[in-house]
Amino acid sequence: MPRMLSHSRLWTAIDALAARHGLTASGLAKAAGLDPTTFNKSKRVTAAGRPRWPNTESLARILDATGSSLEEFLSLVGDGEAPFVPPPRHVPLIGLAQAGRGGFFDDAGFPVGGGWEEVAFPDFKDEHAYALEVSGDSMEPFYRAGDIIIVSPGAEIRRGDRVVVKTTADEVMAKVMARKTATRIDLQSLNPAYDDRVLKPEEIVWMARIIWASQ
Repeated sequence: MPRMLSHSRLWTAIDALAARHGLTASGLAKAAGLDPTTFNKSKRVTAAGRPRWPNTESLARILDATGSSLEEFLSLVGDGEAPFVPPPRHVPLIGLAQAGRGGFFDDAGFPVGGGWEEVAFPDFKDEHAYALEVSGDSMEPFYRAGDIIIVSPGAEIRRGDRVVVKTTADEVMAKVMARKTATRIDLQSLNPAYDDRVLKPEEIVWMARIIWASQ
């Protein structure tokens, strides 16, 4: 018999999606640009005790924020059981200051060499992912000094994605990829105190999408 999409199964899938990306339900809502309380358990029923369903816009935004497909989300719809939390995986941890020096990455933005410190994070099935430790205040208010961000050099980058960019001048910066053409890449600053940047493709050594953060 085919499974019905029940209220409890849908909310279980949202919890599971958050857990898969190392987030709480509140963290998932925040990452999607929603009110942090959107997915709180208290919001899942009305004051009269009637089930409240998440709207399609909220679902679309959490899929976009996590880079998940609708099929992946539906695969998380279970029978109301506790969400599956994938086992952690260890990835190289690199300081943001180190990332600006030569010899630490190849031309595709993959770490080279060995002897890195490592951190555990939820397994996204991405063998090329690695961690960067944030320093300074250029990424505030989204990321603060000491936060760990996970980047994926091989992930597709779309407009609006948060990215880490290394330039030919050995600058390493976290920005939002606002626009990309054949001749220029517009990068929007996370912290309004820092200028936006416009770079030519040949000025960029590598650009990797941020897929997770320890927040």
